[in-house]
Amino acid sequence: MNLPLSKPAGRVRWIVCSLLFAAVVLSYIDRLVLPTLKPELQARYGWSETGYADLAIWFQGAYGLAYVLFGRLVDRVGARIGYALAVTLWTIGHVAHALFTSTTGMLIARVPLAIGEAGTFPSALAATNEWFPKRERALAIGIFNAGSNVGAIVTPLVVPIIAVTFGWRWAFVATGALTALWIVAWLGFYRRPREHPRVTSEELAWIESEPMEAQRPVKWRTLLRLRQTWAYMAGRFLIDPVWWTFLFWLPDFFNRQYHVKMLDFGPPLVAVYILADVGSVAGGWFSSRLLGRGMSVNRARKTAMFVCALFALPIAVASHAPGMWWAVLLIGLACACHQGFSANVYALPGDLFPRGMAGSVIGLGGLSGAIGGMLMAKFAGVILETLGSYEPIFVVAACAYLVALGVVHLLVPNYTPVEPEQLA
Repeated sequence: MNLPLSKPAGRVRWIVCSLLFAAVVLSYIDRLVLPTLKPELQARYGWSETGYADLAIWFQGAYGLAYVLFGRLVDRVGARIGYALAVTLWTIGHVAHALFTSTTGMLIARVPLAIGEAGTFPSALAATNEWFPKRERALAIGIFNAGSNVGAIVTPLVVPIIAVTFGWRWAFVATGALTALWIVAWLGFYRRPREHPRVTSEELAWIESEPMEAQRPVKWRTLLRLRQTWAYMAGRFLIDPVWWTFLFWLPDFFNRQYHVKMLDFGPPLVAVYILADVGSVAGGWFSSRLLGRGMSVNRARKTAMFVCALFALPIAVASHAPGMWWAVLLIGLACACHQGFSANVYALPGDLFPRGMAGSVIGLGGLSGAIGGMLMAKFAGVILETLGSYEPIFVVAACAYLVALGVVHLLVPNYTPVEPEQLA
């Protein structure tokens, strides 16, 4: 790999990264409006814990299946069109939540939201693979992935105010309207590097400093016989459920454990997701820094994941924290570690697969993560309905990252990229 010795003056790739960041922010705002309103709507309309868990299960099932389809679609139509289609669909589903009051009705709206949001990461990762060389890729992924935490910070600050002032339905309508502005900006600005009028020749040379593989379709059975595919799928299966649990149940945890009301969700959730934001950028920066110092991709990615996995362990005792802010610290540290770990897991398809097939691999990983999330949601619903305690949930979360790293290492011990003859 013959990278230029110094980075180019052009910054178009970072503007692309900022658009990806904004889209992830919006996607997480839209998916978190319902969890933020959950205690209020549950009390008003009599939702059960298992009924709410079913919402999470169906969301993740639709999300996982659509993730595979969007991964394949993005390989064919590109990040520009793929992302625009995804955002349009999820906005329709998000705004439709305002039409229902039962968990069954919410489920109807939740499915198109899930299908559209499934296109977020395949499209974003495809765009990152187009615009960033390996040396910067994990950092770029960490930056746009940090948008999930910003969305999680904004939602509990803004949504309760909208709901109390204008009614809960307006929380869905107002937040859904923001995505229309993003679609206009995305379609107006995004192009592939060679087609973009604002890219300098120096920046283009930096982006294309790695060999560009010809794009070609790959059969599912070919992908599924590769150890690299299963490494990515296993990593997502083991770590995604932890993040889904945080998203769906953290407001409920603070309400149940510390009697925090809807208008007061802001401070603890903001603190948790600020820590997660730091972890997202730091995890990508750390492995990119190690690569810049000459460390192999294998060692750099796995070192970063190992550090994150170790620092996630204390969440096992979060349900026994002596006070709310101690719980916030433990959960926030785990969220930071999750985001740092996932930034490096998300880099695996770009590291090990030709660019033209990375979207399909990403789709399989999303399906795998969603299946894990469905199992975790069912587990959480049953545990909360029967034991009323988050302790078993947090213990599972604490162990997930070391297990995931161990499985990834067993499957790809040398982090060897896929060779062309393996795709025949």
